Formats: sequence, structure tokens, C-alpha cells
Amino acid sequence: MSAPSDGEVDRVYLAQGGDWDEIVAAQGERGDETIVVNMGPQHPSTHGVLRLILEMDGETVTSLRPGIGFLHTGIEKNMEFRTWTQGVTFLTRADYVAPIFNEVAYCLAVEKLLGVTEDIPERANILRVLMMELNRISSHLVAIGTGGMEIGALTVMTIGFREREMILDFFEAVTGLRMNHAYIRPGGVANDLPEGGLDHLRRVISWLEKHLPEYGIFCNENPIFKGRMHVAHLDLTQCFALGVTGPVLRATGFPHDLRKSQPYCGYETYDFEVKTWDTSDAYGRFRVREAEMWESLKIVKQCAERLEKTTGQPVMVEDPKIKWPAQLTVGPDGQGNSHEHIKHIMGESMEALIHHFKIVTEGFRVPAGQVYQAIESPKGELACHLVSDGGTRPYRAHLRDPGFHHLQAAPMMCEGSMMSDVVVAVASLDPVLGGVDR
Repeated sequence: MSAPSDGEVDRVYLAQGGDWDEIVAAQGERGDETIVVNMGPQHPSTHGVLRLILEMDGETVTSLRPGIGFLHTGIEKNMEFRTWTQGVTFLTRADYVAPIFNEVAYCLAVEKLLGVTEDIPERANILRVLMMELNRISSHLVAIGTGGMEIGALTVMTIGFREREMILDFFEAVTGLRMNHAYIRPGGVANDLPEGGLDHLRRVISWLEKHLPEYGIFCNENPIFKGRMHVAHLDLTQCFALGVTGPVLRATGFPHDLRKSQPYCGYETYDFEVKTWDTSDAYGRFRVREAEMWESLKIVKQCAERLEKTTGQPVMVEDPKIKWPAQLTVGPDGQGNSHEHIKHIMGESMEALIHHFKIVTEGFRVPAGQVYQAIESPKGELACHLVSDGGTRPYRAHLRDPGFHHLQAAPMMCEGSMMSDVVVAVASLDPVLGGVDR
């Protein structure tokens, strides 16, 4: 394994065994403690398949380079060979912790190209906001929980996943899936709340109100937690230079949030605050995420009230050339199986069957053009760039994932720090490698 510098390397260390006394003696002759190691790729500490190439002088990191490129899921390229609706199924997998946001960014971009942004039903937008804010809470719970686990605060992880399970149970009741839902569709959402959905939502709200205070009690003034977290400094100027957004940016005190500055899905009609902190470090990012969960819960409560008032209203645009033909319902088996629709197309109307077949297999055409649609994901600015040539599938689809931009900040945060601080630094960025390497 060679050092990351451009000069000559006087010694290459290979994992080929050998007598330990001889290895120690050879290293002692060098007169220094410089060594190059791979941190990752493994799941603990490097959050998936990230490889960090560290050059260290003893325990101090003198150089760090992120090695990105291990998943190769081919999501963007695959989308060029699928219909516009099928693209949702691919992009939702780019961030398996916060999939709803990928779906929304993509569908908003498609709707801009179609020119139907203003035609999306009110109830569909309410459902989109509801699912995003619940997903924001569940994503922050993973960031806080796994980040706590990696510095020894195991209880923070166990309670974090406890609350997340409550949210995923609700997602499963609505969409049929715990993750990678493909629930947000161009023109609206796949289906309305199931029977008893509002009552289920209220139970989730009550649970979160009861248990979210525990994170502050465990961590906010814990001297050991704070001692480990006051690292990985990244100030406002550095964030601007590197394109860093989300909680990492807001931890510098800068209140930038696309839900406020470039609202979408009706966010301008909801009452919530943009939370910031002033320490520009990992502790500040934790406090921002903790506070944001409460703001998201505030929005979820407003969604519940609006859903109660809009019961029975449509959740998909009325244009038959765009809307999904089936009025799906999630049945007891967790599958969409509207008996009325199946009966209609199979036994009552040949035209309806033909229309269903054409929309599902061929899809709808999107006018030629290109669009860039940005939203505020739990991790920062998430955006979708789409190019259409007028056909039934994207000519090009590209995701602007915040994790990719944030990882380039790792050297600035870590060089000069201890190796143990690298774990905290990466965790505080909250990257998901599915979005980084598509």
C-alpha cells in the first residue's frame, strides 16, 4: 500500500504476515511513525462502502483522501431505459435511508417538464409533505443513532431505531413497503391513506412526542459525548467553498433551508422554523438534527389536520394521459389491489384495458427540454437534473446528492486531528453511499 504523496515511497507495507519482532525492528530504524492505512471500506464507521486513505504520523492524521466508487448501482443509466414513472423505482434506492426525498425531487422535475406543477391536487401535496417530514425524522434518527453508536453511546442507537420502527410501520401501512417505496409518482402519489390511516398517524405523533425528549436528555449536556463531538470543525466560508448544505451548513449559524428560500409542495403555507447552531462542529450538527426533528413533527401535526379536512379529495392529476390508470388501495396483504379497477378493465371496458396497457407498458411522453429541481433533504440540497427528448423515457437523469459534495470536506475537517475523530467527522456528515455512487 503506497502513500498518497507524489514523491518516492521508501517502504511499502503489504499484508503478508511475517515475524512481528522483525517488523517492529524495521520500523524502529526509520525514526518516524508515518504510516498509510485504508480506513474502510466496511460498514462500521465508514457508513457503507467508503474508503478513506489516511496518512498518519502516529495517531495524527496528516493527509486524508476519500476513495469513492464501490457500489456502481447504475441507477442513472438504468433510468434511460425505463419510462418516466418507472424511474421513481430506481431513484428511491439512491438513498435507502431517506428514499421519499429522491422520489419527490424527481417527480417535481418531471412535473415541471410536463407543465402540470400547478395542477397537482392539494391532498397529494399534503401527503408528500407528510411523508417527507416523517422521513426527515427517521433519517435524522439514523444519523444520530449510528453516530452515537460509533463513539460508544449505544443506547442512543437502540432508542433511535425504536422510534424509526414506528415511522416505518406507518410507511408500510400507506405504501406497502418499509423502504424504497416508489410512492411519489409524477402527478401525485400512488394511493391515498388506507382505512384507519389518520388514527395510525396520530399514534405515531403521540409516540414521538413522548420519546423524542430522550435524545436531549442523553446527549445535550453529557460531558463525554460533548468531549468527543467538539471536533470536525467546518466554518461558514469553508461550507460555501465546498458546496456544503443542510445541517452541516446550519451548524455554522447560517439559516439556509430550501423549504423557506425556494418553497415547493406548499411548504410556504406551513408554520416551522429553520434551526441553527453556532459551533461549526460535529456537536452543532447533532443539535441541529435534534431540533429539526421537533420542527418536522410540528409540520406532521399540521398535515394531519389538513388531511382530515380534505378526506375524499383526489391524490393524482386528472389528466388521463399522465395519471396512473389504477386507483390503487393497499389491502390487508400490503399490495395494491383495487378490485373495482380490475373488474372494470377486465370485464367492462376494452378501451379502459387498452389505456391501462399503454400507460403502464409504454408510459406518457414528456415535452423536450431540461430542468433542475432542488429540495431540502435531511442531508442538504438534493436535486434532480432531467433532460427529455420528447419521448417516453428520460434522455438523461442525474441526481445532485449532498453526500457526494460533503465528503470532499472530510480532509478539511480531519487533517491535523486524531484518527478517532475521523469516525465522528464522517458520521456528522451523514453520507449515504447509494447516492454518492450511482
